[in-house]
Order: sequence, then C-alpha cells, then structure tokens
Amino acid sequence: MKLYISEGNPHCLKVVAAVELTLVQCDVQCVNHEERVVPFLSRPALPALLLPSGGHLFSSNAICQYLFETSGRKPNPLINQWLEWETTELQPALLQALHMAVLQGKATEASKILQGPLSYLDQCLSKGTTPCLTEESVSVVDVVLWGALHPFLSDSSSSPALGEWKCVQAWFERLAGEKACQAAVLKVLPGKGLEVLKPFVQRQPAPASSQRRDPQSCNSTASEAEDAVRVVSEEEMEAAALTWSRGLTACTEPPEKPHPILPQEGRRNLLLTSALPYVNNVPHLGNIIGCVLSADVFARYGRLRGWNVLYVCGTDEYGTATENKAREEGLTPQQICDKYHAVHAEIYSWFQVDFDFFGRTTTPKQTEIAQDIFWRLHERGFLLEDTVEQLRCEGCRRFLADRFVEGGCPHCSYPEARGDQCDKCGKLINAVELKNPLCKVCSKTPIIQSSKHLFLDLPKLESQLEQWLDKSTAAGDWTPNAKQITRSWLRDGLKPRCITRDLKWGTPVPHPDFKDKVFYVWFDAPIGYLSITANYTDQWEKWWKNPEQVELYNFMAKDNVPFHSVVFPSSLLGAQDNYTLVNHLVATEYLNYEDTKFSKSRGVGVFGDMAKDTGVPSDVWRFYLLYVRPEGQDSAFSWADMALKNNSELLNNLGNFINRAGMFVTKFFEGCVPAMELLAEDKTLLAQVGWELRQYISLMDKVKIRDGLKHILNISRHGNQYIQVNEPWKKIKGGDQDRQRAGTVTGVSVNIACLLSVLLQPYIPTTSRTIREQLNAPAACVSTMLHAGGSFVCSLPAGHAIGTVSPLFQKLEADQIEALKKKFGGQQAQKVAPDAAAAAAPVAVNDGAVVSAADPERAKQLMQAVAEQGDKVRVLKGQKAEKAAITLEVNKLLDLKKQLALAEGKSAEPTAPQKGKKK
Repeated sequence: MKLYISEGNPHCLKVVAAVELTLVQCDVQCVNHEERVVPFLSRPALPALLLPSGGHLFSSNAICQYLFETSGRKPNPLINQWLEWETTELQPALLQALHMAVLQGKATEASKILQGPLSYLDQCLSKGTTPCLTEESVSVVDVVLWGALHPFLSDSSSSPALGEWKCVQAWFERLAGEKACQAAVLKVLPGKGLEVLKPFVQRQPAPASSQRRDPQSCNSTASEAEDAVRVVSEEEMEAAALTWSRGLTACTEPPEKPHPILPQEGRRNLLLTSALPYVNNVPHLGNIIGCVLSADVFARYGRLRGWNVLYVCGTDEYGTATENKAREEGLTPQQICDKYHAVHAEIYSWFQVDFDFFGRTTTPKQTEIAQDIFWRLHERGFLLEDTVEQLRCEGCRRFLADRFVEGGCPHCSYPEARGDQCDKCGKLINAVELKNPLCKVCSKTPIIQSSKHLFLDLPKLESQLEQWLDKSTAAGDWTPNAKQITRSWLRDGLKPRCITRDLKWGTPVPHPDFKDKVFYVWFDAPIGYLSITANYTDQWEKWWKNPEQVELYNFMAKDNVPFHSVVFPSSLLGAQDNYTLVNHLVATEYLNYEDTKFSKSRGVGVFGDMAKDTGVPSDVWRFYLLYVRPEGQDSAFSWADMALKNNSELLNNLGNFINRAGMFVTKFFEGCVPAMELLAEDKTLLAQVGWELRQYISLMDKVKIRDGLKHILNISRHGNQYIQVNEPWKKIKGGDQDRQRAGTVTGVSVNIACLLSVLLQPYIPTTSRTIREQLNAPAACVSTMLHAGGSFVCSLPAGHAIGTVSPLFQKLEADQIEALKKKFGGQQAQKVAPDAAAAAAPVAVNDGAVVSAADPERAKQLMQAVAEQGDKVRVLKGQKAEKAAITLEVNKLLDLKKQLALAEGKSAEPTAPQKGKKK
C-alpha cells in the first residue's frame, strides 16, 4: 500500500498518526498539494491511499478506519456515530475557524466558533467511563478527532481556553503524548503555529457560516430538515460506499424476547409506561396517540436498537367514574372493569400496540404496594391530617369526585374547569375554590361539607424533589411542555396534596382512623405501574427499585404531567426505598378532531372501537396519527388531510418506490438482485440515504417520533428521484453498458426498500413485515442498520432471490372519505332546533299522515343520543332525584325519540288506536 500526503494539510495528520499507531506496512510519500494521485478525480485529493487491489481511498476518515481494521482492531458500535459528528459538525466549524484565524488574522473570534463542538466533546468525555472516547485504548475516533483539533489546540495564540473543558484538555494531552501522534506532527506540520496551514487554507472555498448546520440540528423540525439542500462531499461518498460494501456478514438474527424481561448487566435497560387509561372511557384517537401508540413506537424502536425494553400499561379502574358507569349499566364496579378492560385490550390489539404486559389496577398487588408506600410515608413524617371542605351533591347523595364537578377557574376564570385542574391554565384546583360549581351528573349546585383526610406533605418534600428534578431534566429527554408545566407548579411553592377520598370503590386506606376511605386516584393510579409490573413478574423490584441500571420513560398527554413529575415522584422520594424515578418524561399536546373536540355523546370524532369499522387498515391509522403527532403544539385529525397523506406519502411516495424497485427485479432480472457497479451518482445517493438514516436515529433517540417519520419519507423521495433520473426500464433495452446501469440502479433501489422496511417497523409494523416478506429479506437486516449511529449496508447482495411483489397501499377515494367525515362529524342531537324536522322534505302516505324522508345516518346518531339520554333518566330515577329534574330529562328523551322517528321516515306522533267493531 502507498499513502500520499502533503505538508501543511491537517487531514493528512490523522492518517499518518493512524499508520504509526497501527504499524500497518505502508509506503508514505509526501507530494505537492496540487498533485493528482487519484487518476479518476478531476481535482487533487489528499491524503489518498493506494490499495493492493489498485483502488484508492481518498477520505481521511475512511483511510483511518481501513488502517485500524486491517491491523485487527475490532470495530466499536460508537465509531460511526463519532465519525459522522466529526465530518458534519466539527469539520465545518474548523474550516470556518481556520479561515478566520489564518487568512483574516482573527484568532480570538475563530476560537469562539469552536466553543460549541468543544463543549459537546467535553460533556461526552465527562460522562464516559474510559479515558478515551470509545474504549480504554486509543481508537480510530481518538486519532481522527485529535488530528482535526491539533492545529488549534496546540497553538497558544489561537487555542480556546481549555481550562473551561478539563476533560478535553486531559484527553488531548494524552493523545499529544503518544509517540505516533508526535511523529505525525513532525512529518505533516513541520512549522510552528497556524502559518504552516496557509497554503492549504487558501485553496479551500470560503466557508459560509450561515450554511453550517447547527450542532443541535437533531432537534430541528422535520420541515426544516426536509427543505434543506445538502451538498455531499466526495469524502462522504467514499465513506458511504465503504460502509455499503460491508454487508451483513457479521450480523446475527435478532433474538426472541425472553419472558419475563428483566434488566441485564451491560445493556441499556428501558422501562416504558404510558398513562393508564380510565377503564370506563373508550379511548379516542387523541388518547391513543398521546399515550399508548407513542410509547409503542419507541418500544419497537428500542428493541430494534438492541436495547432491553419492558413496556407495561393497563387500565386505571378505581374511582367515582367507575361507580357511576356501573350504576348506569346496572352492573357492579368490578363487572364494569372486567367488561371495559377487555374493550381496551381489543382496541389496542387492533392498533398493533405491542405491550409486554397489559394489566389493571384492581388487583391484590395494587393494594399491597400502595399500602406499603403509604405506611413508609406515614412512618417518615410525610403525611398530614386535616379537615377538608368538600363538595357534596344532595341530588346524587354523595361527595363529588373532582372529575364530576365543573365551574369557573379561580385563577383564569375558564368556565369549564374540573375540580382538580384547569385545562386552560393548567393550575391545580381544590374543588371548593371553583366559581359557581355544578354537579356534572345532575347539574345541581353542590353544598360544602367537612370531612377528615390525609395529605402528602409536598412542602416538606419540595427540596428533595427540586434536586432530583434538576438532575433528571438536565440528563434526560423531557419534552419542553413537561419541563414548563413542572416548573410552573414549583414556581409558586407546593402545597399539601390530599391523598384520600370518601368513596367505596378504591384501594382502602389501611390506617384505622381512615378505614372508611380510599386512596385518591392520583396517589393510587401511578402506583399501578408498579403493581402491573408485579403482576407480570415477581421480580418487579429489579425494574422499580434499580435506578442505577434502569431508565424510566413515561408517556402521556400534557394534562397528566404534574402528577408524574411532582406528585408521584414526591411519594416515591418520601418512601425512601430506592425507587426508580422517571428519567425521560414525554408529553404530547392535544389532538383535536377537525375543528372541534372529540365527544362520544355528540358522536363527534373517531373512537378506538370505531376505527376498525371504517375499512381503513390499522397501519394507515398509525401512520397518520404519528404524522400529525402533537409534539410541539396542538394538532388536529382531518379526514381530508388523512386522505391526502395516504395518497401522496404512503401510496405515491413510499409504496410507489418500494413496489417499482421490487417489480424491476422481478420483471428485468428474473427475481434475483442484479450485480451493482457503483458510480459517483450512486455513491451520492448512498451518502444522502446514510445521512437521512443517521438523522432518523438521532431524532428517534430523543423521542422525536413525528420528525423521525419525515426522514423515512425523505429516503423514499430520494429513491423515486434516483429511479426517474436513471430510467432503468429504458436502459434495460439498451446495450451491455446500459443494461449494467439498469442493474445497478435496480439493485441499489431494492436495497433502499429493504432499509425502509426496517425504519418503518416501529410505525407501520404490518407493512414493514410485508415488505421484508416480499423482498425475502434476511432477518439480520432488521437490527443491523440501526445499531450504533446507523449503517446503510448492502443487505440484498447480487444473486439474492426476492419473493412475490405486490402493491402495499390503496387509494382513499374522495367519496369514501366524505362518507366517513359525515358519519363521524356528529350532530348535537340534544340541541337540534325545534323546526329541524320541518326543514326536511315531507312525504305523504296513504292514511293522510305526513312524515319526513328517511335519513339513515342521522337516525344512527339519534339512536345513540336516545340511548344515552335514557341512561341519564334511569340514573336520576335510581337516585330518587327531584321530580322536576327527572321531568326535564324525560321531556328531552321524548323529543329525541320524535326526532328519531322522523329520521327513520316514520310519523313523529304516536298512532291512535283504530276504532271499529270487535270481531
């Protein structure tokens, strides 16, 4: 092998150090900056390595990797991630800094440009457990970064003050002390200071600082990433081609999930929870995307990354809401829980939510663990006793749970604030503070009555809580809204929080003075995460009392944040039992329905039990909900937009590309992947796809699920454009050279389709599996490309036989969407104007009566309204409410029945009995 270098070229520094360190036999030849040693390049490219095969490597990072691997060094999973950072983040900053320092003489300003990258490097080194970046000894990453930073960090006139970055200083001094690095400096940079670099810098294009991506670009919006035009360097092209050529040879098939899943030494152990849905509510699309679906995507992604993931959830079954639902349906609370737990499980199964365990809170384990935490808090002095003024409804003859009273918010005057929290300003409320409160069951004004209760002494725990929050929010991935909501709670100081309620259906309070009470749902329900895990495995404490090994992710909508970031952690901190506390709190904003809110009673919106009856596949629902996932602000479900995204993104973009790639293999190459000879255009595509892959991983690691999806769609857009430009269907009819070109384009395209099948697995699992089956993809490809920083390798080599290819998606037609929009648009059936019936076209019938033309859709909605109003009347009668209140609701019921008769094409008036002679 022969290595060509030039003096004063900082890129040559790292490769010479790599030669010296690895001791690979290589002839090093110093040439002029202008000498062209790579024959097929139109410009000089140094350093360059002439390989024994006659080929060339002219990417300094690729050369270093090659030398280290040739010497027998085993690749570390973090290497690609660091080399990507060096190429795309550090090098643009260095080029700009060198230009300012060497050519403009602005050394001080130049050093400021490097503060961001150096701060990031110092942070990573401080968190590491080894003296070098990826392992105990010097690796290719250390050599590459040292060589890149040496010109600046070794020059006292321009070097940033390394005192700010102690870890970088120690690391750099260690590398600078290596004999291999010292020999490289003498050979490549024989002069002193930055002046030796001037000939090299003068030949570089002037950097445009505005074009350099921000180091935190992984947090930029998908639209920004989508709109940005990336220029791919030859170094990136060659690195991408080298990665591609490695294939799947070193990969093994992903292991099956063991059960029970337990934390493992040396692995990243992730415990995922999604907010427990109320058992008596059928979840709507907003509930599904806000909690269980988001967590499912991240759980699937984590498993693909090789992490050890346990995902648990279950139904929250205690409380007044369950009692009332049981009364409405004439069942016991336990029977209601059994019935609706099954409904929830069926809905999530249809949406392909892959829980490791889906449990419930009405279990002995819940009682055992909740009471244990209670006693630990009591023994440590974190509970208070106090007399509480509560709202009691005389009509319903009960104390009102917070969710069953509404009124004006005492803080912002929002008129529909709940008894525990205002949805508008987010502040906690004591129900007695509400202005003009009303019982949500019977609409009566409740009275205030005193009762003795227990409180969690949050002020006493506030200091501990704040210390923990500072660490967790700094080190973990908390969404901005989660941080903001939590800080707003702490800003005004915490107040004692009541943890007991005057109810029957709940976890009993074990204290003898409070034996007629149960735990308040927001003390009790989060403990359900622990009890559900305990019902999954008797070794549950390995997850929940193991903060050293376990990372806890909580998924929820923003209204649940305070209870997961303040109340529940305070309970666990006060229990002092080494509990695992949340590391990453992921909260969505709200998903609305078209231009309004979801409402079961008004028939507005799609609820979980309705989605499967629409004829739209589960994967399409998942895709669209994740596409509009409310990550930074509220978003809305729209039928028209769903059709647009299905037809444009799934059908025309993603499905079109994958289907064409597979069909070309079947039609033109007898079902076997053809040989591929990569040209510069192909390598450019590999680099573009590789960059999109790394962005996807960077975003998904940070739980930016919606933005990660955009990069998948970008990859298929690149693929479609590549096929359109190269036209393999035409070239296959040409000469040998054209046929070879058609083969390369087809082979590269079908490999991109294989990559897409992997990236899509967390989002649309059935489609992902179908793609892999159609391509007959090896099982190893599922995890290979997502390990470490991401590697786009050739997983379907020449000669690989694919399966039968068929379309993946179907078009959603306009009339189909319009019908669904009408069906789920709802009508305020109880508020229909009195003359609504008269507006319908009358139809005469034989006996002289006049009825309206039938309207089946409206009739269906009114039937539901009649059923719900009938339930309301039965509840009032069962509670022996005042006669006036019952009469009012009965009249509403009769009016609804009249409207239903009209909608069914019948007479609204009861038919009079016919008079006649008895037979």
